[in-house]
Amino acid sequence: MHERELHEQKLREESSGNATAHQSVERTPARYAAAGDPVSSAAVVAGANGAARIAASSDAEAVAQWLAEFRASPQTLRAYRREAERLLLWLEHQGRRLDQLRRQDLDAFESFLASPTPRHLWVGPPRPRHAPDWRPFRGPLSPASRRQSLVILQGMFAWLVEAGWVAHNPFRLMRDKRRRLDNRRTGIDRYLERPLWEWLWEWITRPLVEGTNARERYLWQRRRVIFGFAYLLAPRIGEMASAEMGDFFQREGRWWWRVVGKGDKAARIPVPDDMLALLRDWRRELGLSAEPAPGEAGPVLRGLDGQRSLGDNQLYRLIRDTFCRAANALEVEAGEEAIAQVARLRAATPHWLRHTALTHQAQAGVELRYLASTARHARLDTTARYLHTEDEEWHRQQTLHGLPSRAAESV
Repeated sequence: MHERELHEQKLREESSGNATAHQSVERTPARYAAAGDPVSSAAVVAGANGAARIAASSDAEAVAQWLAEFRASPQTLRAYRREAERLLLWLEHQGRRLDQLRRQDLDAFESFLASPTPRHLWVGPPRPRHAPDWRPFRGPLSPASRRQSLVILQGMFAWLVEAGWVAHNPFRLMRDKRRRLDNRRTGIDRYLERPLWEWLWEWITRPLVEGTNARERYLWQRRRVIFGFAYLLAPRIGEMASAEMGDFFQREGRWWWRVVGKGDKAARIPVPDDMLALLRDWRRELGLSAEPAPGEAGPVLRGLDGQRSLGDNQLYRLIRDTFCRAANALEVEAGEEAIAQVARLRAATPHWLRHTALTHQAQAGVELRYLASTARHARLDTTARYLHTEDEEWHRQQTLHGLPSRAAESV
């Protein structure tokens, strides 16, 4: 039976009210809907806790009510739904419920996040959520991503305990989740060093050859504004995708970008001249006036029709594709001399552009307080991770310590 037929059979079982938790290891995981939508999965009916303070008939419905608490923050909602969905699907694959999760199960779940197997059932490329070949993972999660997942799920269980849906929170018994899984260095290293960024920008902005068609010219202009936007204003990818033309506004002769970011926090970021020049070029390509009008509707980043917006996933893929094509170009141009730089470009993700922007601003001498305002960090010590002056000084002083020279006198 094909995947689509399995999915349709699964939905029929649910609608008849006879859904059960199948334990076949070859069953493709179903997907859970967004908060507030009907849940399309083999409903794991609760009932273990008769003191529930929420109206829900399954774990998925209970989790959907928790997710609804974040409906005002779409980015948080998507991130939290993803982690909750993975846990629900993992439990469902074993025919278990949330209230049956125990501390000893969490080590197995953490291992699953590090290596989702069988791979063909859990891992796949980005696909629409309704597609039969949709999968909950793009690949194994890094230690930092696993740590983040556990922290999110601890918060979910705390809410479910208060809601009376489960009796206890097994995540509270995990010792030191935040540091135990964090094998990263204290500083930021997922960024492009300035020479590599300068090469990448030169490659992106190379003049078009004579006779380039309108479609290629459009894609060239869009690439310029995407990477320029990311580097000059240090947005998160969701903030770029949701940016509207009217979010760029002028006050007392200065241009600003209005953004609502992580945690639903509103902010405004100074727009440098380079960004304004890119925006003007892009708007001319779209057939618009050079500068945005107050309150102007319409997305900044658009699809090939010049009208519809780019979604987060589409923007992610466009940036990743550009990194990969740039890596191929650098490999051809520089060969073995650029092996390390080619590898960096192949590894880069869209969030590296934010790290690159903030790191280069710090290196250019932007004060920490202004850097924190651009980054929109709640804590200065988070922003301080972009300062590499301590590393530089440490490395300089370490050069004072070396091996004896050949000319040293014999003892």
